[in-house]
Amino acid sequence: MVTLVDAAHGLIELIEAHADLGELHRRLPGETVKALTDAGLMRMCAPAQYGGPEADPLTLLEAIAVLSFADGAAGWCSMIASTTSSMAAFLPASSAEQIYGDPKVVTGGVFAPNGKGSATEFEGVDGFSVHGRWAWGSGTQHCQWVLGGTRCDDGTFRLCWFPQADVTFHDTWHTSGMRGSGSLDYSVEAAFAPAEFTMQPGVTRPVIDTPLARFPNFALLAAAVSAVGLGIARRALDEVIDTAQGKKPQYSSRTLAQSGFTQIEVARAEAKLRSARAFLHDEVGTAWDAVLSGDVATIEQRTGIRLAAVNAATVGAEVTDAAFTLAGGTAVYDTSLLGRCLRDAHVVTQHIQTAPKLNEKIGQLLLGQDTDTSMF
Repeated sequence: MVTLVDAAHGLIELIEAHADLGELHRRLPGETVKALTDAGLMRMCAPAQYGGPEADPLTLLEAIAVLSFADGAAGWCSMIASTTSSMAAFLPASSAEQIYGDPKVVTGGVFAPNGKGSATEFEGVDGFSVHGRWAWGSGTQHCQWVLGGTRCDDGTFRLCWFPQADVTFHDTWHTSGMRGSGSLDYSVEAAFAPAEFTMQPGVTRPVIDTPLARFPNFALLAAAVSAVGLGIARRALDEVIDTAQGKKPQYSSRTLAQSGFTQIEVARAEAKLRSARAFLHDEVGTAWDAVLSGDVATIEQRTGIRLAAVNAATVGAEVTDAAFTLAGGTAVYDTSLLGRCLRDAHVVTQHIQTAPKLNEKIGQLLLGQDTDTSMF
């Protein structure tokens, strides 16, 4: 049986072949989207009840890292779509079946509460008329259903699912990094979201009670985002190790691999990268074991995951920086993969779930201080 991680490995060559096209058009190429979708890598967290893989968190992280090794944008889009699919467990069964029952359907969107919803009725169905615009809509152009966080006039905060036909995409994704992810702005105008196509984060209980549905959503997202950074860093380090075998810097008779400085920096980078991955997997694995045993992930376990995720994203960027610097002048050319790795790795550290500023809140928790943990 082919596992999701095996499937990810099997797509590396195809993804690599189309990565430059993604950079050019600022969205994931159709061939890559189709391959990821066919392999189940765009809905890894979809419940088994709806035909989904229902991957455990560690499998999710490893598959995302492998895809990100091939191309950061491909790993990023898989990460967004797959973590979004975990929300299927919280939708009414009929709605979830309509959206996620088709294995070819990809979903994505933004949690941020940028939408405003007014309670209304349309053709006898209760729901909300939604107006809003969201930034960072990664991969939404290849999603059949797009969700957006919405504050409604009944006092609720809801995630609302919209068919793509109701969504307007805006050409805003002109960036230095993660160009192929197509993370542009999107909006809806008076789009009707039936109540059964919405859920209330932190309020709605899982309709399908699975361990994955009980795993903390934000911790899962943070870990998945950081896995992208680990995959990119792995590729960058492998690239410079390969380059070092034959490249002789100007005015040097020795290859980079024979340089003491290169040897020291590669060893340090390798240790940092392996340690960051081990830390992340250990914290996620500990919390997952607790959930499997019927317990709830504690605040200490959630804090551990968030700390490991921020660390992994930071280390991913640091290792990629080191690889780029070691490669020398050849790394600055568009033909160098290290340039894209460098740009993409620094996008990972900008995500709200893995940004360095989160260390303040994490430090507050480690020091026993009172702080808001609603997004942990």
